[in-house]
Amino acid sequence: MPIYIWLTGILLFAAFAFFAFAQAASARNGAQSAADAAALAAAQSARGELMLGLGDALERGDEDWLDWLDRIDPKGTDARAAADRLAAANDAHVLSGPTETAVNDHAGYWVDVETNYTVGDTIIPGTENKRAKAHATAVIQPRCDVPLDADLKKPLQLTCDGKTLDFDPEDFDLDDLPDASDLFAVRLAD
Repeated sequence: MPIYIWLTGILLFAAFAFFAFAQAASARNGAQSAADAAALAAAQSARGELMLGLGDALERGDEDWLDWLDRIDPKGTDARAAADRLAAANDAHVLSGPTETAVNDHAGYWVDVETNYTVGDTIIPGTENKRAKAHATAVIQPRCDVPLDADLKKPLQLTCDGKTLDFDPEDFDLDDLPDASDLFAVRLAD
């Protein structure tokens, strides 16, 4: 009988320990989801501002308007607000960032987040006040191939991930611009 009680106690302790690790893993996954969402939101916000810059360059008749499709220089003024919004939607808050970064020559943003909730009470002392933290990076990639012999004053066909888009810089209307997602992809880098 004493061996039975002793083995039952060990099994219960092991079960509670596994439950504590499961709680920590769940909190960590929640933090990673919040970090991913915040980084993607920041990059998508900057992508939208890139489209505004492209539209302005076309309206002004800049000869280097096509550079907007290759030159991704995110200056997302709303990137922080977008990251904060998505982190909060995932019950977390942004610790640092979004900060501009580059991954494989693609510009983007990284963020660090922390959950608003703790791991919770477990048999492991000290976990009741621990919050999960996570980091994520999202990048903006151009989707379009720009012809090397392109005449920037003539109508131009661009191939963007197999989709053909027509641009006529001389007869341009801002409403003719394709969606930002047609020209630039946003994805997680890590």
